[in-house]
Amino acid sequence: MNSDFTLAVHSLALLAIKPGQMSTSDYLAGSASVHPVRMRKILSLLKKNGYIVSKEGAGGGFTLACKVEDVTLDKIYSLTSIGSLKPKCPDANQYCLVGANLSEVLGDIFTDAEDHLTSFLKKYTIRDIIQSLKQKQF
Repeated sequence: MNSDFTLAVHSLALLAIKPGQMSTSDYLAGSASVHPVRMRKILSLLKKNGYIVSKEGAGGGFTLACKVEDVTLDKIYSLTSIGSLKPKCPDANQYCLVGANLSEVLGDIFTDAEDHLTSFLKKYTIRDIIQSLKQKQF
């Protein structure tokens, strides 16, 4: 899995703990230690799907546009990472029983695994993430 999922969760959690305050993409990128362009890609995806809103210009930035208890992690996973567990099989010899069929067989297994993962992630919300983070506070 790539880091899009964790960057999206990071962004939503950080915006949630700063209700009503605008946060710039540079600020969010610095918080996650990623390049601002990478963070803007994630923010664009979150905005397009109604999780955040933005304001341009001086004093602009991003704010949360949803309730943290309504955003389950399976929704964020589906938005950012669905299909990422599927193994990448090289082109193989089509005259070999394994080579001709391994990609399909593993694909079915990992699709089932991803279904289980998204079902598990459905139990957790951004609110749960924030509550766990607050317990780690130093």
